[in-house]
Amino acid sequence: MPPALAFLARRLLQIVPVVLAIAVLNFALLHLAPGDAADIVAAGSGGGSAEFTAELRRSFGLDRPLWEQFFIYIARLLRLDLGWSHVQQAPVLELVAGRVGPTLLLMLAALAIAMALGMLLGILAAMRHRSWVDWLVSVAALVVYATPQFWLGLMLIVLFSVTLGLLPSGGMMTIATEMTAGARIVDVARHLVLPAVTLGLFYVALYTRLMRASMLEVYTLDFITTARAKGLSETRVGMVHAARNALLPVVTLAGVQIGHVLGGSILVETVFGWPGLGRLVFDALLQRDLPLLLGILLVSSVVVVAVNLAVDLVYGLLDPRIVHR
Repeated sequence: MPPALAFLARRLLQIVPVVLAIAVLNFALLHLAPGDAADIVAAGSGGGSAEFTAELRRSFGLDRPLWEQFFIYIARLLRLDLGWSHVQQAPVLELVAGRVGPTLLLMLAALAIAMALGMLLGILAAMRHRSWVDWLVSVAALVVYATPQFWLGLMLIVLFSVTLGLLPSGGMMTIATEMTAGARIVDVARHLVLPAVTLGLFYVALYTRLMRASMLEVYTLDFITTARAKGLSETRVGMVHAARNALLPVVTLAGVQIGHVLGGSILVETVFGWPGLGRLVFDALLQRDLPLLLGILLVSSVVVVAVNLAVDLVYGLLDPRIVHR
């Protein structure tokens, strides 16, 4: 088998036990919390009697021993069945599938902004080490990192939506408007700008600092001295020779940070009314909708694992030695 395919096969085999372990951990943690969906449904119907609540718990299968509920849950997962939301009265898979697309779009846009801008600023700061450019980039990165995301989002809304009227303040698209496919894409992109920038700016600081430090380390290596001895310009040395070798830690951080980005998107989605998993998680927590929470956590975990797999593949392209190990 070619080394690249063997590398991919090893990573895919490692995913299966990881996802199962995550499913078990999610089930255990959520069932440690007090209350259940039967209490919420009973309260929503005017506070039913103890007999009514017990009947709901029996119909939901919550009266069974915990170990039996666990094996039923695992058996459903093996059939790709995430269960039924008793509060929303809909299949969990259907509810999650309707929200995961917008969340992935927001996450990928935010990561693209963070990595592109962060790497560019990091390279610029390293190439102008100890100059006013380096100082300005470092201070700006620190300020953005220290700014709360919800406050930054609100300020962007005030500036670009309320004051200038350039961008929509919330939602994912303009409702009740007939548009062509191209116009709809532009409309979604306009709605995406503010939440993606809000989520991405926090991580720009991290990628800037990491890229700067990685570039400065690469500048001390022998092949950079050789490139300079050949008479190459500093711009070519930095952008072509140093930058590619400095990318490896940045790519590694992107894989590690994807779970953090997913968590941060919940707050940003709430601020901008973005119809992703964030609001669904919030509602499921308030309603103690365990099947829905388990489904969201599992899908989110699979997304994180899949992105880390993609990062491993990109890492292998940047450093082919990884594939042959």
